[in-house]
Amino acid sequence: MAIQAVDDSTVLAPATAPEAVWLGTVVPKRHAKRSVTRTLLKRQIRSAVTGRADALAHGLWVVRLRAPFDRAQFVSAASDKLRRAAREELDQLLVSAAQRMAAR
Repeated sequence: MAIQAVDDSTVLAPATAPEAVWLGTVVPKRHAKRSVTRTLLKRQIRSAVTGRADALAHGLWVVRLRAPFDRAQFVSAASDKLRRAAREELDQLLVSAAQRMAAR
């Protein structure tokens, strides 16, 4: 599974940026065939962002699943193993994003 940050080269001007963290999630059907899996991933994304919202800059955030996960490794559509793997990767992504925003 690979969840990567979207190119952040386009940043909204402070006058037009929202006063909170707004989240968009994209989990394409071609990468997660079962709706149970897509729902699990979206819930994990929302939960991870909510838990780290204070560390993220206010604005529009989009998290997109860019590559399929290994179906041989995650046999069940909504396994605890998949949930843990997604959460670990999301936590790493959000820490990296918060650090990049703080460095600006």
